[in-house]
Amino acid sequence: MMGCGGSPVLVLSRKVNQRIMIGDDIEIVVVDIRGEQVQIGIKAPRDIPVHRLEVYDTIREANVEAPKVQDPDLTQLRLKKPHRPDE
Repeated sequence: MMGCGGSPVLVLSRKVNQRIMIGDDIEIVVVDIRGEQVQIGIKAPRDIPVHRLEVYDTIREANVEAPKVQDPDLTQLRLKKPHRPDE
């Protein structure tokens, strides 16, 4: 099977309560299967973000658009050095 960009995708069959490990730190478990919908649980370290693809795409688009913001109030902000008593 081919994924996004034509790269191959590993396809695995699992039943309820069966697990898949990704590396040593990420565990995926099939929680439930109802018709065409599969519920999965993901256990991953807190420093690894886990998102549904549509949420990930929205975050990525927002990160691309953020530097383009043209707010006049932002241009008036200046960084001030903290006052040091010994100066």
